[in-house]
Amino acid sequence: MIFDHRTYTCRPGTIATHMKLYETHGWAVQSRHLGDPVFYGRVETGDVNSYIHIWKYESAADRAAKRKALQADPEWQEYLKMSAEAGYLISQINTLLTPASFFDATAT
Repeated sequence: MIFDHRTYTCRPGTIATHMKLYETHGWAVQSRHLGDPVFYGRVETGDVNSYIHIWKYESAADRAAKRKALQADPEWQEYLKMSAEAGYLISQINTLLTPASFFDATAT
């Protein structure tokens, strides 16, 4: 099992608008391909222009297959185009994690 932890940073003052764009045009298609995330939310302290989402996959191969299908979906491509044109995002950090031996990842 692996977890894909993603942190995105928006230009100051644009996070609410970006999140609405994603909710309206990205959420359904991404969830359809990747399943429900373990977590999706805004940062409340620290870099408040950021949001985080965490996805769970059975393996690196599972992640690759699901992300490939997502990238090929015309609805996702349209969302990416709208997001790029809006220009709200300024950075992205992806971290792949494996659970500790004592953590029951199947419970998430």
